[in-house]
Parts: sequence; C-alpha cells; structure tokens
Amino acid sequence: MLPETALKREISMTHHKKIVAAVSSAVYSYLAMEQAAAEAQPAQKETPDQRAVFQAVSPWALAGRQAIMERSTQLQFRMNR
Repeated sequence: MLPETALKREISMTHHKKIVAAVSSAVYSYLAMEQAAAEAQPAQKETPDQRAVFQAVSPWALAGRQAIMERSTQLQFRMNR
C-alpha cells in the first residue's frame, strides 16, 4: 500500500497530465482555426494608395518629426544625459 503522500502525488500527477492535455488540445484547435480562417480569406495586396504615408506639408514639419524620432532613439539608448 502506498503512503498517503505518495498517493496524493500520484493523483496530483494524473490531474496535472489531464490539464496539460486539455491545454495543448485547446492550443492546437485554436491554431487550426486560425489557419483555416487565413486560408479562407482571399489574399489582399496592398496598393500604394492604401498605405499610410507621412506627407510633410512643410520642411518645418519634417524637421520636427525627425527631431522626435532622434529623441526617441536617444531615450532608447539612454544617450540623453
């Protein structure tokens, strides 16, 4: 006869295996559903008119945007000291 702690551990492992099986089954079914949805959608090509392009009205606006981008890069690399 198994001691009480070994019996609890064996029941716990059986319960754990069932949970792992349920989670992996759910993940695989979700991935299959996503793949089926992607295949069902027709392939859409993005035309240049559909893309969002930054249009600078003036050189001042372009310089401001460039300064903002440089500042974010400096913050990322912590060069702002």
